[in-house]
Amino acid sequence: MREITVATVQMFPRLNEVEANLVHMAEFIQKICQEQPVDLIVFPELVTTGYECGVRFTDLAERIPGHSMNVIAEQAREFNTHVVFGMVAKERVESIIYNTAVLVGPDGELLGDYRKVHPKGEERLAFRPGYRYTVVETDFGLVGLMLGWDLAFPEVARSLALDGAELIAVGANWEQPNVEEWRIYAQARAYENSVFVAAANRIGAEYTYTFGGHSMVVGPRGTLHASVDEDVEGYCVARIDLDDVRKNREELQQFQCRQPATYRSVVRKY
Repeated sequence: MREITVATVQMFPRLNEVEANLVHMAEFIQKICQEQPVDLIVFPELVTTGYECGVRFTDLAERIPGHSMNVIAEQAREFNTHVVFGMVAKERVESIIYNTAVLVGPDGELLGDYRKVHPKGEERLAFRPGYRYTVVETDFGLVGLMLGWDLAFPEVARSLALDGAELIAVGANWEQPNVEEWRIYAQARAYENSVFVAAANRIGAEYTYTFGGHSMVVGPRGTLHASVDEDVEGYCVARIDLDDVRKNREELQQFQCRQPATYRSVVRKY
């Protein structure tokens, strides 16, 4: 058995207030880890900035590693845990920014980052899309990273699973009116790939959006292991066995029975 403890945090980020959000994230990490040892904590997408920052995203973008990563890495080191969180990242060209997920390890090191491949709506005006999927090797197993609307594309989870992911960490800003599809997508992606999904969705309202919560940990048969109520800040914790991934894949034969030569239409643009 490869049992680990996973937590997903349902948080209300304050718009454009990076320092306040980092403090609040640290409070969650401390509270969770003081209650029980935890191997992985997953925060929502863009949790350090909020969602509707508009042109301010360019000012709030950071390099990786940078200030926000260093603050959260210190917490990960102090409590001997892994942390996934969403932020705005940039490289050398200041105006080119990415909606990014970062995974830091229990030594405070950067283990991996992922740039969202499927920005939605006005996100496309702010962020350049990424072009590759990230699976990170951790002390306990292989973790795939995903953000928001990526969850609606089955190819993303399947790509991560084929690259070895046993657990997919999803940070999101999923809107309240569509929260039922969020729940269904998370369970479907877990079931169709025999993979665990730790999905953290934010709550709260900004200028034009209200976000729906329902953060959860889902098992490889679509079973809900833990969840948070729709409209409250909080977190859920689940004890899971990563060996269930291999067991279910062997039983269901999803990957062994694939016929890739017949899937040519999948890679057509439209």
